[in-house]
Amino acid sequence: MARTRKPVVEVRRSQRRRRTVSAYRDGERVVVLIPDRFSRAEETEWVERMLARLAARDERIQRTDDELLVRARRLTTRYLSDHADKVRPASVRWVTNQNGRWGSCTPDDGTIRISHRIQEMPDWVIDYVLLHELSHLVVPSHNATFWELVNRFGKSERARGYLEGISAATGLVLADD
Repeated sequence: MARTRKPVVEVRRSQRRRRTVSAYRDGERVVVLIPDRFSRAEETEWVERMLARLAARDERIQRTDDELLVRARRLTTRYLSDHADKVRPASVRWVTNQNGRWGSCTPDDGTIRISHRIQEMPDWVIDYVLLHELSHLVVPSHNATFWELVNRFGKSERARGYLEGISAATGLVLADD
């Protein structure tokens, strides 16, 4: 059984904060904001509570391969129904070994892989990447017909801009897939 590592916690005390406690993730770290007047025991209690809340939230939003396949079917029905005979992926799954692209498709065997790096991005970004890969089952290349299929998704330009922004902000160098 794999044990989960406890995150590094940074506690920030504030004289202006009266009663509320909040926490958020900052990379690998968890920042917990508490009132300055809290005792060490209260601090410890609230850190544990906030870590539990963040873990529960993370569990709720954890995206699975099954959920990804359901999403792919929904996108196919909505945007690629005229190609439903071709858009039948053999598998759609999250992967952790894609460092140079957001997703990939192998039209010959119908496998689609989506980078785990987008799991926490907005749904419309995930939908865009998934629809991009599903469209490769119809058109393997990036020709005009391919882009017509992808652009059926109303937020495709916005999603491309979002992903380009993430790439620029994080210094990722991505292939022109």
